[in-house]
Amino acid sequence: MPEPISSRVAGAIAFKAAGGAAAGGALLSTIVVMLMTPPRSTREWAVGLISTVVTGIGGGAMAVQYFRLQEWVDSMIGLVALGDLIFGCGLPGWAIARWVFNFIEKNRDAGIDEVAKEVKEVVG
Repeated sequence: MPEPISSRVAGAIAFKAAGGAAAGGALLSTIVVMLMTPPRSTREWAVGLISTVVTGIGGGAMAVQYFRLQEWVDSMIGLVALGDLIFGCGLPGWAIARWVFNFIEKNRDAGIDEVAKEVKEVVG
């Protein structure tokens, strides 16, 4: 049976390494997206940054859970692969945020019935 203290230390190191992979992947996807589609204002930059990071980490976490990739944390190559997964999950975040906010801005003065009708036309 492993010693409790050394097991906790190993767990803490793995947790920090996984967090580093998540942060690195999310940061890189944010940089790539911002370079490809530059924000039009400071507010849009902040929204894009937050959206890309949250989408990368949240989407990456869902992908890790869905595909049961937790054991990848145990190796350096696995951590790099997890960072790449998080990078890929973060890429659509900025585009989705931009589409949603453009739609909201376009329909700023519309009533809820008009917005529902337009969403229904687009979706269905």
